[in-house]
Amino acid sequence: MGKIVSVVNQKGGVGKTTSAVNLAAGIGMLDKKVLLVDVDPQGNTTSGYGINKNGLEKTSYRLLIGEAKVEETIIKTEFKNVDIIPSSIDLAAAEVDLIGIEHREARLKMAIAPVREQYDYIFIDCPPSLGLITINALNASDTVLVPIQCEYFALEGLSQLMASIRQIKRLFNPTIEIEGILLTMYDGRLNLTGQVVAEIKKYFANKLYKTAIPRAVRLSEAPSYGQPIQYYDKRSKGAVAYNDLAKEFLRRNGR
Repeated sequence: MGKIVSVVNQKGGVGKTTSAVNLAAGIGMLDKKVLLVDVDPQGNTTSGYGINKNGLEKTSYRLLIGEAKVEETIIKTEFKNVDIIPSSIDLAAAEVDLIGIEHREARLKMAIAPVREQYDYIFIDCPPSLGLITINALNASDTVLVPIQCEYFALEGLSQLMASIRQIKRLFNPTIEIEGILLTMYDGRLNLTGQVVAEIKKYFANKLYKTAIPRAVRLSEAPSYGQPIQYYDKRSKGAVAYNDLAKEFLRRNGR
């Protein structure tokens, strides 16, 4: 049965979508079958795989509100072993549309259940907020992967996120755990980076990935070409880092 991992941080601009896009691609290249579920209304994961968001009929929004079956929403990408459920701007209305629906916090869990057996890993790219869509993702997930930028405010955000995950665990999903914490936009030359890393290790030493993702121009360029970094520039620092992360992720999962 496929393991479901939400990629979450309520703070924007921390490399959340970049990590979802490129970790999924790296794991696909290692011969694991991956489904990437884009539930961020911005749809950057969708366009990061070269899919035009405009005019898509069957999206994660339709899935959440019960107007499409999961099999109808899945798009096979041109990248090895990665399928995607795309997002669209319609998803911005989902928070309101879900209010009157029964079991609204479990819509995503129920919707993706029929295809879970077909994948080794299902990654959910969440919006940068802790609203009803993110609650759906966390309720559906086995674990949570948290990308954080090496800066002071990241630590504040991390403690808020952990409190939210504890609440989800108490109310909806008693088995959810932290998959790992990923340092993004890493620059080892800065004193602040060292301080942030030391602080995270104090509380989450066994959850912090050894692989850190560096600041890299090529990583920023790749989405505008609709390609994960491994396909856009396989020799770049970013590609090497995400490939290392994919291997570390699979090692930790005993694969």
